[in-house]
Amino acid sequence: MRKSSSVKPGKQRKLVYNAPAHIRHVMLAASLSPELRERYNTRSLPVRKGDTVRILRGDFAGTEGKVTGVNVKKSRLRIEGVTRETAEAASRFVPIHSSKVVLTKLNLDDKWRKENLESHSARAPLGEKGSAEEENHSKSVETQPPKEA
Repeated sequence: MRKSSSVKPGKQRKLVYNAPAHIRHVMLAASLSPELRERYNTRSLPVRKGDTVRILRGDFAGTEGKVTGVNVKKSRLRIEGVTRETAEAASRFVPIHSSKVVLTKLNLDDKWRKENLESHSARAPLGEKGSAEEENHSKSVETQPPKEA
C-alpha cells in the first residue's frame, strides 16, 4: 500500500475512498484481543467472514458475534445479532466499522492466513523489539576504537 506524503486531510480521505479493493481490505483491519495478541505476536489483522468479534463502541457495545459478511466497498462489517427492526417489522443488519471492534476468535480455515500467523508468532515478542535494538546500538558504541588526535 502506497502511503500518502500529503498531510492534508482532504487528500488523505480521497486516497481512502478511491483505494482499490485489495488495499481497502487491508484497511479493514481490527485489533486483536490481548490473548490473541500474545499468542500470534501481532497487533491487528484484516477482518474476514467467520471471525468472532466484540463490539467496543456504539449502541451495540459489548456484543460479541460472528462476522457474516464484509463489505469492502463501504468498509463495514455484518455481525450476527447486530440487527435493527425496520418500520415494516423486518430485521436488518446494522453495519459496523472495523475500528469499533476487536477480534476475539480467528477463522483459520484459510491455509495462507494460518501460515502468516505462524510466521508472526515465530518472531520476537512485540514488547521486546525496542530493547533488542538498544542492545545492538550499545554494543556498536562500545566496540569502536578510540580516536587518536
